[in-house]
Amino acid sequence: MDKFNNMRVFCRIVELGTFSAVAREMKVSSMMVSKYMAQLESSLGVVLLNRTTRSLSLTSAGEAYYNRSKQLLEDLADLEATTTQLGERIKGHIKISAPIDFGGMYMVPAIEAYLRQFPEVKILMSLDNRPPNLRTGSFDISILVTDSLDPGVVARKFTTTELCTYAAPSYLACRSAPQTLEELTAHPCLHYIDTPHGDYWLFNDAGESRKIKTDWLLASNNGRALCQAAALGMGIVQAPRLSAEAFLKQGELVEILPQYKITQLAIYATYLQRRFYPAKLTSFLDFLVRYFADEALTG
Repeated sequence: MDKFNNMRVFCRIVELGTFSAVAREMKVSSMMVSKYMAQLESSLGVVLLNRTTRSLSLTSAGEAYYNRSKQLLEDLADLEATTTQLGERIKGHIKISAPIDFGGMYMVPAIEAYLRQFPEVKILMSLDNRPPNLRTGSFDISILVTDSLDPGVVARKFTTTELCTYAAPSYLACRSAPQTLEELTAHPCLHYIDTPHGDYWLFNDAGESRKIKTDWLLASNNGRALCQAAALGMGIVQAPRLSAEAFLKQGELVEILPQYKITQLAIYATYLQRRFYPAKLTSFLDFLVRYFADEALTG
């Protein structure tokens, strides 16, 4: 019996939630995953998981064993990574999750520049506005564009943008631009979904945060698509400036309600707390800070 393998299987069951998910990840049958768990519980003489046909949950012994096992496996991975990196060569895979707009527009050039310096690294980047659960191990880094962070998140801020409101000159030629947040509710709006604020738009009103619920006619998780709709005169959009920059430069959009914009919308690289960080990870985080040092995305 390979106890370390069975320990890894147990930890992945806890993190992914089902035997079948672990089986797919390991490319083995669910029956084999069940066998590994049976071997582990038999060797320990305790039940680690409560199983029903619909759910899994940790026993008290399972919770204690998971916490210690996870730390032990991370320490083993750290030891291997430290030994591998004694030759000063940075290599391996980095898995990144990034918001659709920022990842597509700004991360690709940054990654290209990083890989020129570190050609033995390979990067997988998935674009999704919903941040992943890093504990599942699917990603090493999650890029967030946000006005706030959850407590306890390990993060490095590497640049900023602004959260502004925009309309097309053609739209404003037909309808007067709103001058107050209250007037905004009388206009058709283009809504950015998958944000922490749901159906509301966020504004800075004389230093105080205000949320306004708008009457939207088009919603999307792609800021560039919404800015294009606004440029066509469909309505008013609120988006990070990084999404609207190309439309602003072409004169297809103009900023409105500038007195209410959020001027410091931070962009973070978030990751799990560890006692040791692989060189590939620290080199990439340090590179992002340097690369964007003079690139605050505020126009």
